[in-house]
Amino acid sequence: MTFDRSIKIAPSILAADFANFGAECAAVEKQGADWVHVDVMDGHFVPNITFGPATCAAIRPHIAGVMDVHLMIAPADPYLEGFAKAGADILTVHAEAGPHLHRSLQMVRNLGCRAGVALNPATPASAVEYVLDRIDLICVMTVNPGFGGQSFIDSQIEKVRQLRAMIGDRPIHIEIDGGMTPDTAPLMAAAGADVLVAGSAVFKGGSVTNPAPYGENIRAIRDAAEKATGVLV
Repeated sequence: MTFDRSIKIAPSILAADFANFGAECAAVEKQGADWVHVDVMDGHFVPNITFGPATCAAIRPHIAGVMDVHLMIAPADPYLEGFAKAGADILTVHAEAGPHLHRSLQMVRNLGCRAGVALNPATPASAVEYVLDRIDLICVMTVNPGFGGQSFIDSQIEKVRQLRAMIGDRPIHIEIDGGMTPDTAPLMAAAGADVLVAGSAVFKGGSVTNPAPYGENIRAIRDAAEKATGVLV
């Protein structure tokens, strides 16, 4: 992975056809996805259960680019090695999921992955102030984690502005997870985000046998975000 602040679209497979994960990952990449986002939930930290390292290992061969694994689990540390071995390029842990965030991030990097921290809507930007030199990505939750298809929480726009100022020239991505559409993506891009996770907004209207709508949806989100940052005129 090389670092740049161009807009990247990361479809969440939480909104894909669970019976065709491998084909869905390949389809969204062919239709223009930059990363593939994998939402891991444990039914404890969040009120839902999705999948674990075995699923990540199974879909890894079908992902040509970045597999972005978001761990909505607590505790996370005992499972970091399993997800790293499954092929995660980025491993994101929640700041709220354990008492020793610095240690968790050290583990992620020692396992050879890029390290991310996710912040729930009620968690302030200051939660990452003392680990900025240990992270490669900050994931700002713009919905309460646990389910797809929720409404965007607009109070997080100011949080992204604060994080962008804190980051300065450090090579840290700001990722947005939750409620991303062509209407909300420009708000976050203008505030300083560069990675936009979208589930239902990408997968709606398409399928592995009819993937063209995936590309149309990805382009709509990307174009709206890039216009907000002045990339397009």
